[in-house]
Amino acid sequence: MFLVGLTGGIASGKSSVIQVFQQLGCAVIDVDIIARHVVQPGYPAHRRIVEAFGTEVLLENGDINRKVLGDLIFNQPDRRQLLNAITHPEIRKEMMKETFKYFLRGYRYVILDIPLLFETKKLLKYMKHTVVVYCDRDTQLVRLMRRNSLNREDAEARINAQLPLTDKARMARHVLDNSGEWSITKRQVILLHAELERSLEYLPLRLGVLTGLAGIAGLLYLLLRYLLPYP
Repeated sequence: MFLVGLTGGIASGKSSVIQVFQQLGCAVIDVDIIARHVVQPGYPAHRRIVEAFGTEVLLENGDINRKVLGDLIFNQPDRRQLLNAITHPEIRKEMMKETFKYFLRGYRYVILDIPLLFETKKLLKYMKHTVVVYCDRDTQLVRLMRRNSLNREDAEARINAQLPLTDKARMARHVLDNSGEWSITKRQVILLHAELERSLEYLPLRLGVLTGLAGIAGLLYLLLRYLLPYP
């Protein structure tokens, strides 16, 4: 099994593309959901965040107040780096757990929905394929203004706060162009899924795991023969 990192930009249509992959029966892991999960009360990251940033980052119910925490690390690289050092290892562990579940169920590939895939680059090394849901800037602007009821200035500010989609498209292995009709985008998704399903890149890992399991079984057999008395 191999991993496919999927990203996009605000109002590029990434959520709609993910829905198509899911309808096709693909395994999808939302890294944002994992990031929220690992900082819940009772988890190691939650405790370490409170130790590092104080109880002021807590809501009344004990959950992390994401807005307050975000304000604390805003324009403070040291504090942001500290938060990342706390959360990223836990996110990776949970991500690998979820991935392994899909591996055991026989999936050939797993899609990871990672909004900041190219910005942080932390997870890029784990991705066999990278996919960007792209649309041209004018289309992105119109969609964002309509979807969020924003004026042009506010919409442009939100788009400018992100890495440009043109830059992401240059770095990605696959680009799904969602600038036009949705039916065209959907066909691109279906074709990419077929390409990934045909790929044999999942075989080395699966064969390696099976070989390892066979080796362990052989050692257990020899150990039992050595320990158990002959009849």
